[in-house]
Amino acid sequence: MAAQRPVVYVIDDDRSMREAVQDLIASVGLDARGFASPQEFLEASRPDAPACLVLDVRLPGSSGLNFQQELARAGVVIPVIFITGHGDIPMSVRAIKAGAMEFLTKPFRDQELLDAINAAIEHNRAQRSDAAVLGDLQQRYAALTPREREVMALVIRGKLNKQVADELGVSEVTVKVHRGQIMRKMQAKSLPELVRMGDALRDCR
Repeated sequence: MAAQRPVVYVIDDDRSMREAVQDLIASVGLDARGFASPQEFLEASRPDAPACLVLDVRLPGSSGLNFQQELARAGVVIPVIFITGHGDIPMSVRAIKAGAMEFLTKPFRDQELLDAINAAIEHNRAQRSDAAVLGDLQQRYAALTPREREVMALVIRGKLNKQVADELGVSEVTVKVHRGQIMRKMQAKSLPELVRMGDALRDCR
């Protein structure tokens, strides 16, 4: 299956600015989609593809900074590049602290925006890859029995088979069997790899 072409969403209530940015993005072969408001963006269907959002700071009804926070709360993982004609240092610091990739003040050079877009798309590509790996890991973990999960929790804390057996009130042989099943189901080739998987699962909770 061919990889989806990256998409750049542009939200700006200034139609001429929005269309100029879309034309620039389309000129380098990216799929550019424009919206006059955050609401329009939220109501539109979005392809399952690497993407970023070029967002004007000042929007009717709500600021781009507020919308950035709304997206985060809604679990929409998409890198944001702010553009503004009224930027100031506190505003840019707030945006970057909240996770924005870039904060560009108009007028900016075309290449500045294109560089920021390319960096944001690569960042999103990595985010999507990490999410896919984590989703696969969670599926494997879900296949473990409750007892296997108990054993795994103790094993990745560095407990020996005998210590695990004592803690759970089972024989060492039973622990060894469970460990074998855990390694197979989690597709872990070594104990260090299993420990890393456990860390990744814990971090996402």
